[in-house]
Amino acid sequence: MVEQKKYLLFLGVPDSEFAKKTYGGYHNVFVSLLGDEGEQWDSYRVVDGEFPDEKDLEKYDGFVISGSSHDAFQDTDWILKLCDIIKKLDEMKKKVLGVCFGHQLIARVKGGKVGRARKGPELCLGNITILKDAVAPENYFGEEVPTSLRIIKCHQDEVLELPESAKLLACSSMYEVEMYSIEENFLCIQGHPEYNRDILIDILDRVLAGGHITEDFLKTSKATLENNEADRQFWQKICKNFLKG
Repeated sequence: MVEQKKYLLFLGVPDSEFAKKTYGGYHNVFVSLLGDEGEQWDSYRVVDGEFPDEKDLEKYDGFVISGSSHDAFQDTDWILKLCDIIKKLDEMKKKVLGVCFGHQLIARVKGGKVGRARKGPELCLGNITILKDAVAPENYFGEEVPTSLRIIKCHQDEVLELPESAKLLACSSMYEVEMYSIEENFLCIQGHPEYNRDILIDILDRVLAGGHITEDFLKTSKATLENNEADRQFWQKICKNFLKG
């Protein structure tokens, strides 16, 4: 009998009403992208102080750190505790997929620099350039490495300086660091491979209602979705190949 694969998701964000109503929460949004039949996916709401026992980390085959509305350069208790867990997972050589906040936090832990995005926030469907020379054909991209990929962006911070051990995999006109890897155990993506257009539209409407963006910003952001979709299937392949390869 094949041993069941187990994965752990660190959630740095509470469920929105839309995510709960439509998908049953962000846990299910991630599992719909990354999960396969027969696997066990556990999640801990680290933003609320929920953490696994350190002794239980060994039983998982891979880990995912989600996005968050919090800044990865903050020193709040739960962020510092998550930093300690990342260090532990690094020592254990476990595979960790970092998304948005997770991408930034891993850079911080590994000696990079994170801060407010120099060209401002992004809430849109963005296009990133894949550095094909940095992505070996035998890597998790598969045989065909695209020159660019569309992905939903939702952040106001960025990785300002990569850790010395990191390899840059993608950039864009807005941000120097869109994607990077560290050895075989970290893959980090600034955008949201798990998001779709409906999730982005809900976020845009909520941040507008909260007074965080203008109507013009909203219109510009929603315009990026016209006749366009994120390359979600390709992102699914990349992320699964990394976590399960």
